[in-house]
Amino acid sequence: MSRFLFLDNVDVQQAFSVHLRQLREQAKLSREALAERSSVPASTIKKFELTGEISFRQLLLLWQSLDDLKRLYDLTVIAPN
Repeated sequence: MSRFLFLDNVDVQQAFSVHLRQLREQAKLSREALAERSSVPASTIKKFELTGEISFRQLLLLWQSLDDLKRLYDLTVIAPN
């Protein structure tokens, strides 16, 4: 019997939030330092880390500042049949 993992948008938002927070902490960046690097306000970063809520544009700016944006882009590439 296979097990299915059912995710909703909140689960995915939280997963992105946790991932980027871990990367920020590994890089030893404060929210303020990441705000300067990404142009996303520190208050928005805090809200994102606590709730997972953020605009798509700001998510991309944070991701670009902490991770390889191509990794995120690659999720949109459909594999040939």
